[in-house]
Amino acid sequence: MSEGVIDHDLAAGVSPVSPVPQPDGSGQPTYTLTHKTSPAGGTEGDLLEVAMGPQHPSTHGVFRMDVALDGERVVKLKPVFGYLHRNHEKIAEGTTYLGSMPYTDRLDYFCSLTNNWAYALAVEKLAGLQPPERAEYIRVITAELTRLQNHTCLIGFLLQDMGASGTPLMYAFREREKILDLFESLTGSRMMCNYMRFGGCRCDLPPGWLEQAKQVVGNYPRFLDEFDRFLSENEILLARTQGVGVLSRGLAVDAGITGPMQRASGVNYDIRKVDKYGIYDRFQFRVPLGEHGDTYDRYMIRLLEMRESLNILQTALRDIPTGPIMDAKAKIRGFRPKPGEAYGRIEAPKGELGFYLISDGGPNPYRYRVRPPSLINLTVLEDMCLGHIVADVVVILGSVDIVLGEADR
Repeated sequence: MSEGVIDHDLAAGVSPVSPVPQPDGSGQPTYTLTHKTSPAGGTEGDLLEVAMGPQHPSTHGVFRMDVALDGERVVKLKPVFGYLHRNHEKIAEGTTYLGSMPYTDRLDYFCSLTNNWAYALAVEKLAGLQPPERAEYIRVITAELTRLQNHTCLIGFLLQDMGASGTPLMYAFREREKILDLFESLTGSRMMCNYMRFGGCRCDLPPGWLEQAKQVVGNYPRFLDEFDRFLSENEILLARTQGVGVLSRGLAVDAGITGPMQRASGVNYDIRKVDKYGIYDRFQFRVPLGEHGDTYDRYMIRLLEMRESLNILQTALRDIPTGPIMDAKAKIRGFRPKPGEAYGRIEAPKGELGFYLISDGGPNPYRYRVRPPSLINLTVLEDMCLGHIVADVVVILGSVDIVLGEADR
């Protein structure tokens, strides 16, 4: 199902689970009681304010939620991040354009190759470079493989957050390893793949790489069918996700939400279709859309997007031409783009990833700014959690798909 609607009946919510105070690192519980006032102005009970985190399990990074609970219902939620701040943008303004390329790998460290592409696209706009056709195909292939492993792991993490300890996540990581093997043989690294260059790619495909990639892509539909059969109609998953964490279409647009989260709310917007960057206009693929905007829709959108990525990959692996992988005008040493500004953006697995650059003609960017989807998509977390019980909060957060490396930059 694509360019259509995810149809399901709302299932009952989960049974209440008692909230447990989270440690703040000192070993002491972090919670406070505040008085809850009645409409007449009197006191009718207490709100429990809990700091959920910071910890790594179940929050996907060093991240904290300050939650106010009325019993077990969320009445207020503030996402708190900034613990991982790495000064990425200021560092980039003090180093060369090429010197910043490895830093992009560390933003969304699950998706280093798409990070490379978005940054390369911005610099290529500044410098007027055009990658050769073979390099464009390699970029599409690596980007869609990245989307596959990101969405596969997101589903595994989501089920882990839901309490399905071990099995779904291990199934996901088993398939991810096959894609990481491809990345390692191409770039020399499994996760921090410093591979893209301005005007093309760092090196050509090694011997036998295309055949190995075709085998991985050819076997992936069987794994997706298995994942889909085990999970999509599982009664626990349905009860924990349907009608939970609804993000309305209007709020998704107003808040600038992008990627699978936005499309799960019914917004037909995919930068691969809108901008047609690279050579995406050569591929036939559909854009899956949701109708309810809940956690189940966000799960299902990722599953359907992987099937479309497989269609793109099969075509790209079949049609990739021979030829050079770098623009002949590209310079590695003494690279100084002409003065100006450019914004390069792509449809990263988590949403719109953009780099805004200002050049003054020097070897370093005068200004360097990243538009990361994880940061923007977190801004509506409170809206999705209000009225739900505390046990749902972790599941809703898991459906957002965040990596704190790009939220804190």
